[in-house]
Amino acid sequence: MPLLGSAGARNLIVNILGEVRDLYGSALVGYVAMPEHVHLLITEPAKGTPSIVMHVLKQRAARDDSDHSTPRFWRFRFQDFNVWSQKKKVEKLQYMHVNPVKRGLVSHPKDWPWSSFSFYADGQVGLGRIDPVS
Repeated sequence: MPLLGSAGARNLIVNILGEVRDLYGSALVGYVAMPEHVHLLITEPAKGTPSIVMHVLKQRAARDDSDHSTPRFWRFRFQDFNVWSQKKKVEKLQYMHVNPVKRGLVSHPKDWPWSSFSFYADGQVGLGRIDPVS
């Protein structure tokens, strides 16, 4: 379901990403907020675990969403993948950033503002602060 189908909902999730990153001390390496899901590339948090970070992110987004007509905002589980090399990090970022293009939402990743693409393409600060790690 496109529960993140509006610009306002995607703006909300990007803002909450920043809050949760700061709260748990995790670097937000990359993201793309899509209408039905979110792609994240984060580091291991200083406090808690990635599962706790995801739980709090989901909880805050569901609580702050103004449309409570759906019974459940998020799936119970998330898909995770450990990134161990620079090559894999670049691969994952490229996959995430091209997702709006593959879905036909925009013609180029630079045209999707709910993404970290602009940071990596030309250093522009987008909607969410990015914490690049080597």
